[in-house]
Amino acid sequence: MRALAFLLALGLVFGGQGRILVATTPIVADVLSRICGERFQVISLIPYGVDPHAFEPTPGDIRLLLAAEAIFANGAGLEESLAPILAIPEVAGKLIDLSEGLPLHWIEDEPDPHVWLDPLLVAAWAERIAGILSQLDPDGADFYATKGQKLRDELFALDRWIQAEVEKIPPERRLLVTDHYFLGYFAARYGFTEVGAIIPSETTLSEPSAKELAALVEKIKHLKIPAIFVGPSFNINLAQSVARESGAKVVVLYAGNLSGPEGPAPDYFSLMQELVRSIVEALQ
Repeated sequence: MRALAFLLALGLVFGGQGRILVATTPIVADVLSRICGERFQVISLIPYGVDPHAFEPTPGDIRLLLAAEAIFANGAGLEESLAPILAIPEVAGKLIDLSEGLPLHWIEDEPDPHVWLDPLLVAAWAERIAGILSQLDPDGADFYATKGQKLRDELFALDRWIQAEVEKIPPERRLLVTDHYFLGYFAARYGFTEVGAIIPSETTLSEPSAKELAALVEKIKHLKIPAIFVGPSFNINLAQSVARESGAKVVVLYAGNLSGPEGPAPDYFSLMQELVRSIVEALQ
């Protein structure tokens, strides 16, 4: 039902005319839509504003996956909660893992799934998506190649803009504390250091110990870090508690999902621009 509601919000009708592609997240759906245009209907399985780590599928979501011509996933472990339904043979045969073959970061023995926070990795998505769409719809091959290259050019321009914005932050202040480790790809691309996280994990589903929280507070104090960056669905009371004890402030970032049409991050480019502006404002 949640996927169906998201579909209706996009003005599409499930089961109507047209060929259907499913993306596991709104971010993947946005990238996919920019390349396929109106040649396919694109539906996001996970709705706007929902933590992808915590999403739980319904029987209606399974029907949606079975109806899709192809399923585009972020991969790198992001869709762990979807693993049982993505493993259904009729689904698994249509699944494209967009992170396969990318230079992934690892947090202990788990991959960091937040690859979209490096625009150059999204450019690699775009190239791969254009090729796959050309296989699904050979008549549109030139269209997909053109749209894919246009998107790649826009992503390269976004990367240059981010580099220029980050220059406003003195190098010694490019220190990141987050709710969980979600800025690793961003940090590596743009010269930041991930100092710590309230939940020292690649997912929000873990729980921090009192010892871990105390150590983080001391680190924030020692390094005089001014901000803790958290997602909009994170436990704000926990974040504010760490902020009070450390003297930092809490800054909410849209990073894990799009906000929806009425929010500050309705599409991928808006998400990245809002994220960068918030980080620069907090740290410069």
